[in-house]
Amino acid sequence: MSNFYDLSAQTIDGQMVPLSQYKGKVALVVNVASQCGFTPQYKGLEELYRQYRDRGLVILGFPSNDFGAQEPGTAEQIKQFCTSRYDVDFDLFAKIKVKGTEKAEVYRYLTETLKQEVQWNFNKFLVDREGNVTKYYPSTVAPNNSKLIQDLEAML
Repeated sequence: MSNFYDLSAQTIDGQMVPLSQYKGKVALVVNVASQCGFTPQYKGLEELYRQYRDRGLVILGFPSNDFGAQEPGTAEQIKQFCTSRYDVDFDLFAKIKVKGTEKAEVYRYLTETLKQEVQWNFNKFLVDREGNVTKYYPSTVAPNNSKLIQDLEAML
């Protein structure tokens, strides 16, 4: 596997898609949860997406129940929560494991590439247009963080 865009993932609606459909875009990959103290970051992620999508940003949200059982819902419940509560329009994927022996392939690739394990919900990985994983941001780095935006704008 040479880069992130060689992988595939299941959408929140159950369809397997090649991540190559995002090639040429800059991706912010986030493990999300609906019952976490960082859950309000959905609002900031959506604002970031709306601000930069025309310049080539995609946000890929991967629900996970790995930390504090803070994403217990079904795919339908998660999608309903995200759209009704935060008007999320960025791409959401099926609930996955982001740590441990059952870690999903997407997160195995992200964490192995940067030698950075996911620490909690709303950790973020920045992937450039060619599929190279370039940066990691912990949960405490909000979507409107100046360093994150600076890094993003440099890639766009």
